[in-house]
Amino acid sequence: MRLRKKVLAAVSSLVLATAVLAGCSSGDTATQATQVAATSTVDASTVDGTQDAAAVLAANKEVHTAGSDEAGTTGTITLTGDSATSTAEGVTVDGSTVTITAAGTYTVSGKLAGQIVVTAPDATVTLILDGAEITSSTSAAIAATEVKELVVQLADGSTNTLADTSSYAEDADVNAALFSAGDLTVTGDGKLTVTGNGNDGIASKDGLLVDSGTITVTAKDDGLRGKDYVAVTGGTITVTAGGDGVKADNDEDADSGYVSVSGGTVTVTSEGDGVDAATDIVVTKGTLSITAGGGHSVKPSDDTSAKGLKSGVITVLEGGTATVDSSDDAVHSDGAVHFNGAKVTVASGDDGVHAEGQQIIDGGSLEVTAAVEGLEAADFVLNDGTVHVVSSDDGINGAGGTTTTDTADQGGQQGGGGFPGGGGGPGGGGETVGDFSVVVNGGSLVIDSEGDGLDSNGTASITGGTVVVNGPEGNGNGALDVNGTFTISGGTLLAAGSSGMVVTPATDSAQGWISATLDSAIAAGTTVQITDSDGAVVATYVTSKSVQNITFSSSKITSGESYTIHTGGTATGASTGGLAASGSLGSATQVATVTAGQAPAGGGMGRRGGGR
Repeated sequence: MRLRKKVLAAVSSLVLATAVLAGCSSGDTATQATQVAATSTVDASTVDGTQDAAAVLAANKEVHTAGSDEAGTTGTITLTGDSATSTAEGVTVDGSTVTITAAGTYTVSGKLAGQIVVTAPDATVTLILDGAEITSSTSAAIAATEVKELVVQLADGSTNTLADTSSYAEDADVNAALFSAGDLTVTGDGKLTVTGNGNDGIASKDGLLVDSGTITVTAKDDGLRGKDYVAVTGGTITVTAGGDGVKADNDEDADSGYVSVSGGTVTVTSEGDGVDAATDIVVTKGTLSITAGGGHSVKPSDDTSAKGLKSGVITVLEGGTATVDSSDDAVHSDGAVHFNGAKVTVASGDDGVHAEGQQIIDGGSLEVTAAVEGLEAADFVLNDGTVHVVSSDDGINGAGGTTTTDTADQGGQQGGGGFPGGGGGPGGGGETVGDFSVVVNGGSLVIDSEGDGLDSNGTASITGGTVVVNGPEGNGNGALDVNGTFTISGGTLLAAGSSGMVVTPATDSAQGWISATLDSAIAAGTTVQITDSDGAVVATYVTSKSVQNITFSSSKITSGESYTIHTGGTATGASTGGLAASGSLGSATQVATVTAGQAPAGGGMGRRGGGR
């Protein structure tokens, strides 16, 4: 189940900021703490991150069907500059204002310095724009103030433009260049250019459906806004917005406030959020390209939310392609994020993907090309799919929620100074262990981090798949950092990095592992071989950074057996983050011998307490 109603947290920003800072590593900033304090608007623990697109959409208000069976009037409206002519029943012209009061289909052509107003309660009105150019200096270009549904059909091959006034009263009900008080549909195979000079570009107070057409929107504030939902099933949409690019803002009704994309191409450049949904974002087909807040090279602002994809309850990326470059989080949910088949590439000035609750990857591909923290969630689960993370701080961070102090024996998780051979309790005499987790059951995960690689402020487990961590070179962080229990029972793990904060799996893990801290660092580009007691190569790895500790686990490692680390030799076959499919010793040089299941002794400072 999931919580469908957003609930404001009864916690002050000061308390939240203090809690966040208490769990931050030295590389975190006050700005990040402030941003976290501004979230938590939903009880994330109630949001089921395993939901697929069908389940999420089934719980939401159904998207309206374009048009209706109401025949009504059929007629034409010819725009003549500062006025118009029409013989259609239900159309009146008063100076530069054309008013439609009856259901029907009206073909509109010509130029008008004025506006079209629709006042047809409980009716469906279709406007076929066929070479129409409407510019209003007082209000919206098209304003359906009373209507069940307004359908804007773009005639094949036509080019149409709408532009509105430069400003609206603060309490104006009509506040977009193309406005509908009822459902709004844009369809047809023509072109439409909308300029929202005073506020939004295209807006509906109910649902907004874009079915087809080539639509270009430039808006002072939001580009496309549907109160109950924005549904894109086709078309080519380009939005440039001073506010949010695509927005559904109904935060009062549990089944509304969502954005769905099931086809078409949507390109957004926004100063605010690229896509902002009060509840859900669901992508099953189509192409999304988002640039928010100037992109990842711009520092996130405390005043403006500039996230790529932002949802209040859940984001499900099940199909299609999404590319996001954002100043703030690239993908953010106050509840959960579910990757279930889409091809996603993101770059962020903060978190690549952030979920207050669950972040679950069940398929597809996820590439984080740049981020401060790559993937952050209270509960992170990788079941299938291909994931690659590049981060300037933590690669994966299991964080959020509540914390406890765990002083139980972690059996070999901590190596380094003061903890020779591992064993004993958490580093520093007692780590803060939160109700967080990082779990890898399958798929492929490659992390390239400058901070901690795979970091959980709670527990971590690996049961399958392949995990390669190209961790930090500095001793203030580690390739692995787990505050609570860390077990491995299947799959393959190769974690390489500095030696100052070495963390290893628990000694009672079902699958064997080795961890070697070397006397001196291995340079980037070095081929490393791991051999068993018979001299057979069990792993080949090519370093991408300077490395002084290597932790490795696979079905080829048996606890209690001796293994040798060599440098040199040859790597062959496909590579996953530097972990080669095969290799041979050649003229390799032996650099260390270790016993499986024992933490490295000596050399390090011990793991820091806390850690974000």
